[in-house]
Amino acid sequence: MAEKAMKIGIMSTEDYRRRTIAIAKGEYKPRKDEPKIWFESMESLGQLLSGQNQNLLRLIKNRNPASLTELESISGRKKSNLSRTLKTLSNYGIVDLIKEKGMVRPVVNATDFQVELSI
Repeated sequence: MAEKAMKIGIMSTEDYRRRTIAIAKGEYKPRKDEPKIWFESMESLGQLLSGQNQNLLRLIKNRNPASLTELESISGRKKSNLSRTLKTLSNYGIVDLIKEKGMVRPVVNATDFQVELSI
């Protein structure tokens, strides 16, 4: 089964602020197909989806670790670093962190991304 691509938008902070105010005032209603996640620049998106983080997402998807300790072991990255990275990815909805039996199990929600630029 093919994964649905997660839509990501790139928009300046000022344009995003104007958009948010227009939505709040009821002057603009976002389309269903619009991105839910927005970044200020391709650079900021690039930091989140760096090669290292893409490899981490692939590893989680393919190996399905039961905990951060297991992920630390198979990835070679320290748990504190993994925790910080996964929390950020979770904030964007790319990863879910499932708490089970006193452990945290990472689950990947998206590995395919479609970027929409607002220029």
